[in-house]
Amino acid sequence: MRPILPVSLCVALAVLAAPAFAQQSNGVPLPPSVQAAVDGQPAVQVAAASGQKAAQQTIQRINTYFNSFKSMTGNFVQVDPDGTRRQGQFYILKPGRVLFEYDPPSRVELVADGRSVAVRDKKLKTQDITPLSATPLRFILAENFDLARNANVTGVYQDDVFATVVLEEKQPMIGTYRLMIMFDAKTMQLKQWTVTDPQGFDTTVAVSNLDTSERPDPMLFVINRN
Repeated sequence: MRPILPVSLCVALAVLAAPAFAQQSNGVPLPPSVQAAVDGQPAVQVAAASGQKAAQQTIQRINTYFNSFKSMTGNFVQVDPDGTRRQGQFYILKPGRVLFEYDPPSRVELVADGRSVAVRDKKLKTQDITPLSATPLRFILAENFDLARNANVTGVYQDDVFATVVLEEKQPMIGTYRLMIMFDAKTMQLKQWTVTDPQGFDTTVAVSNLDTSERPDPMLFVINRN
């Protein structure tokens, strides 16, 4: 089981399917500029179309949004590479802690405690544990979100609907992961993200009903290693 699949935190695939958008393999629409980058056009060339100053402004707005809250709860819909859709609730407590609770019949639960990420099978009572630092989740759960200083950023794009950041990271002996995070272009509220694994398979999560006013119980994020 890939521990990064639920990385798509919470989302309803209520992502606007406008005809002007290209379609990703799992049916999620991409802004044309982002699709160009995904198709292999260098990110720098794509970003240049809207100008470096505009990209810097978008980065600053995203940084300000992400650093404005320490906790978040909401609902999510996850679309797996085979098109399967699962949904549930999620809880974030920065730095490094998150819980994804999947609705039945799914028996999976994902939790990060600040150091590790555990994917649990609640029926079999088993779990796979991975260092948080080895997963794209750490970008979302960082205490200080600063895209301007993040060497993994390969593109920043904005159109009338979404502001989008693309990050890539090469893991030794595994390959390159791509994380694409999309925000509402007007409010900069988190909307969805897509993780592309080294084999090219996409897992997308869309989030809704976001609440940053309440602090989740820290006990939600405990990983039992016994």
